[in-house]
Amino acid sequence: MLSYTCKAAVKAVLFLATKNGEIKCSIKEIAEAIQASEHTAAKMLQQLAKQGIISSTKGPSGGFFVTEIQLQAPVIEIVSAIDGKNIFTECGLGLSKCSATHPCPIHYQYKEAREKIKLLFEKTTIQDLSLKLKKGQAFIADDIF
Repeated sequence: MLSYTCKAAVKAVLFLATKNGEIKCSIKEIAEAIQASEHTAAKMLQQLAKQGIISSTKGPSGGFFVTEIQLQAPVIEIVSAIDGKNIFTECGLGLSKCSATHPCPIHYQYKEAREKIKLLFEKTTIQDLSLKLKKGQAFIADDIF
């Protein structure tokens, strides 16, 4: 459902959120932490900063970070900034005219699952998820350090 870039964006924002805005992180550091290419990281970080989901500063001591206010944002803002809101309305099989009157074979089941995921992203904040990372209850990378 979520694109590779969107998944990387969520992981990047969560990584930054664990830093409490105290440390500004470089593209290289973020890319390594989320196991993505620097190209992918750079592109989506710029998009997230442009949308105000994360912050950045330029210069030798610059980098990307998340403010206290940004921590309160729901995860759906990250998803919307990268993949758009149409992922919560599109057909699970990619049909352009899928609807209740012209359903695809998985229309009703997919619609129900899609709505649950949307609700999860609307009700869960960046801070909610970052707290799980800080407590060691969740992870954003396959490597266990």
